[in-house]
Amino acid sequence: MSGNGKGGRGKTAEKTKKVRQEVRAGLQFPVGRIAKYLKKGRYAKRVAKGAPIYMAAVLEYLCAEVLELAGNAARDHKKSRITPRHLMLAIKNDEELAKYTKDVTISMGGVMPNIHSVLLPKKSKAKKNKEAAPSQEY
Repeated sequence: MSGNGKGGRGKTAEKTKKVRQEVRAGLQFPVGRIAKYLKKGRYAKRVAKGAPIYMAAVLEYLCAEVLELAGNAARDHKKSRITPRHLMLAIKNDEELAKYTKDVTISMGGVMPNIHSVLLPKKSKAKKNKEAAPSQEY
């Protein structure tokens, strides 16, 4: 009897089902594809096992954050579909996301609504005095 490890006596060969890495990590983004791109991009000589999992988690978080803000912007404009305009408004109104995307142009996003203070109508002094003085009725 040679111990070549094939079909041991009395032992049942248990087939283990392969579980994808993103399922194991509880993510939606494809961990294997990100690992492939990290290796293919030659960013480093070697890629650790946890690097694509961490990167997938970060990307998933950022996407969820942007989509939540864009959904709020769409709801504010009484729309049920997120457009590039809603994405742009969401990103530019968030301080940290605006910092990351300061030099980014979103196609069909438009511009941020802004009216220069010089162009706004001036409040007259007569209105201010009228509002400040309480009306006396007898």
